[in-house]
Amino acid sequence: MIEGAWINGLLGGVVIGCAGAVLLLLNGRVAGISGILAQLLPPWGMADQGRSLGPAVAFLVGLGLAPIALAQTGYAVSVSITDNVAVLIVGGLLVGFGTRLGSGCTSGHGVCGLSRGSVRSLVAVGTFMAVAAVTTAVVRLTTGAVQ
Repeated sequence: MIEGAWINGLLGGVVIGCAGAVLLLLNGRVAGISGILAQLLPPWGMADQGRSLGPAVAFLVGLGLAPIALAQTGYAVSVSITDNVAVLIVGGLLVGFGTRLGSGCTSGHGVCGLSRGSVRSLVAVGTFMAVAAVTTAVVRLTTGAVQ
């Protein structure tokens, strides 16, 4: 990591933690992105239960607008993604399957679950991290990225 760049991670973590705390305090909901998105989709949706969609929509719109707003301040936002459509589709399906299997995503378990002392979240995050480490090692070894 570039010297001094750690401050970006620190500030980002503080903002994410505050957003999760505010959502929990004001709405009684954990800031898990997969769960928030699922609230908008039938048959899990809140509209089906007669509840307001406003907070879920606002949270997801905020996720999309935040990098755009940040870029307007002159801060360089760098995003890179593969142009391999097959990799994107397989990756998306695997993430979606893992999210359903793990009953949540990294934001719900990692940010909110761990801070609440959830044992289920501790197991989920440990599993996420172990699989990520193995996947990274396999990809780097099979693509020749390891020197």
